[in-house]
Amino acid sequence: MDESRASHHAGHAHTAGGTSADGVWLAATWPFVRGQLPPPPTRVIELGCGPVGGHIPALIRAGYDATGVDPEAPEGPAYVRATFEEYRPDDPADAVVASLSLHHVDDPAVVVGQIAERLVPDGALVVVEWISEDFDEATARWCFRHRLRDQDEPGAWLGEIHTGWVASGLGWDAYFRARLDEHGLHPAAAVRRALDARFAVTHLSTGPYYFPDLPDTDATAEQAAIDAGQIKAGCLRYAGRVR
Repeated sequence: MDESRASHHAGHAHTAGGTSADGVWLAATWPFVRGQLPPPPTRVIELGCGPVGGHIPALIRAGYDATGVDPEAPEGPAYVRATFEEYRPDDPADAVVASLSLHHVDDPAVVVGQIAERLVPDGALVVVEWISEDFDEATARWCFRHRLRDQDEPGAWLGEIHTGWVASGLGWDAYFRARLDEHGLHPAAAVRRALDARFAVTHLSTGPYYFPDLPDTDATAEQAAIDAGQIKAGCLRYAGRVR
């Protein structure tokens, strides 16, 4: 879910706002999402749009016939409060957007199969995901050297990770593995396997991920740290077509 970054790391709720972590994330990822979609006015479904609507407002402004599907979706005609597994659209979609949602589903392979079945032939899927398996100690320490958003801020999650790690007394790897297991989060590699079984890749890249939670830095600085080998990329950007 685009604006539910924290819910997929720490279980927090969120509100809208251009300067919130969620707002920064949506603004940063929109150009990629838009660039991988067929031209409007095609029909687009956003899987896991979250409580503030994800990219649905931007999609509608761009001329798409867009529907956001999420159990916590906002009220309104553009949204359906349901899981994707429960959602049965009247007509197949031309494209599906899944931002930070596939790593949190019960079984990525099942949901990716359902996405393929709800798309037109050659329909497009656009995915933005967290590469959680590459959030190693060097990357974590780089984040923690920056100013972290207050844990009560919408979309903030790194502060809670840092506090929990310090309190645990564990090494980073043991602490973080236990946290991923506790929240049932799938690694990006598992999501990729599910995608490759049903979709032919049209775009694959990685990039910065943690900057929305670090108010004293930005995506450019994080990318520079990635390029310098100081940290690992945390964001997977994927697009594909139904096989």
